[in-house]
Amino acid sequence: MSVPKFRNINIDVYKPGKSGVNKNKKYVKLSANESSLGVSSDVKKIFKNKNLLINRYPDSKSKVLRRAISKEVKCDFEKIICGAGSDEIIQMICQLYLNKNDEVILPEYSFLMYRIYSKIIGAKVLFSKEKNFKISIENILKKVTKKTKIVFIANPNNPTGTYLNKSELITLRKKLNKKILLVIDDAYHEYNLKKDYVSGLDLFKRTKNVFILRTFSKLYGLASLRVGWGYGDKKIINALYKIKPPFNVNLFAELCATKAILDKEFVKRSVRHNTFWGNKIKNFFMKYNISTNDIICNFLLLDFRKCKISSNSFMKKLLNNRIIIRGMKEYKIKNCLRLSIGNSSENKYLLKVVKKIFKNV
Repeated sequence: MSVPKFRNINIDVYKPGKSGVNKNKKYVKLSANESSLGVSSDVKKIFKNKNLLINRYPDSKSKVLRRAISKEVKCDFEKIICGAGSDEIIQMICQLYLNKNDEVILPEYSFLMYRIYSKIIGAKVLFSKEKNFKISIENILKKVTKKTKIVFIANPNNPTGTYLNKSELITLRKKLNKKILLVIDDAYHEYNLKKDYVSGLDLFKRTKNVFILRTFSKLYGLASLRVGWGYGDKKIINALYKIKPPFNVNLFAELCATKAILDKEFVKRSVRHNTFWGNKIKNFFMKYNISTNDIICNFLLLDFRKCKISSNSFMKKLLNNRIIIRGMKEYKIKNCLRLSIGNSSENKYLLKVVKKIFKNV
């Protein structure tokens, strides 16, 4: 008896950053851009709720969470769709828009799931060259053909930690063919305090050919619960509901996300912490000729090209000291590492270890 033949899917499988190496040792994990302050105290209260009806199916349309989102970010309730992380919404957008041999344009260094879901459908993924790790509008436009259906960008961008300003985003949308869907991933928008930055949602919430992605996995600290949401024209949202799994956001995740988005003080505290420690860590690494991005996300892309040790050597030395950061092999960025900003004790330990490493080099 043989296995029924299935379709050959030629993709590079997503490989998450290491979570732990030796279970007998406690590691400092600074590899996955998770919330450095955990979760809101209001969210923690839900953990103690013994009256949750977990034997019942959740609301298929996550109406409680969508109302909270609509109120807090001042957007149309009917234009919101929730998913099991923004990953699921990326997948649904690809299912909705792409056919085999259609084309998708991505910056050369970008979130890996854009290319993975596009390729699963059978679409062709084209990569636009970046300039000094920054997305190039000019190079995106050069890649456009009659087959182009979607342009994905994260702004700020993961893993480079750079961004397009308001004027650049407007220019990109204006110069793209109107029939091409521009998908802007706002995953790290809360951290970007630059005066010339505007989130995709704030800039394009009334634009029919732009779709916005947001997540509760980063600043809000709900990574393991898998909650994200998308925002777009009602026609797009209604079509997505036709292919969305019926109970994709569980009750516990919806309640936690609702509490999280309502806790404005936690958001402010998280951003202050990120800005303070991000700049402190950045300035510290610069002393060793390791350049990095401005603090507009909760991570730093560490560039070792002018440093006296390589990124691989540095990562191994950190691992020997129980610190895990993200290698850039899957992203094809040479001699660089991505470092998430941790809590205060984690950051202090990191600086102590790095100082010791360079003292012995």
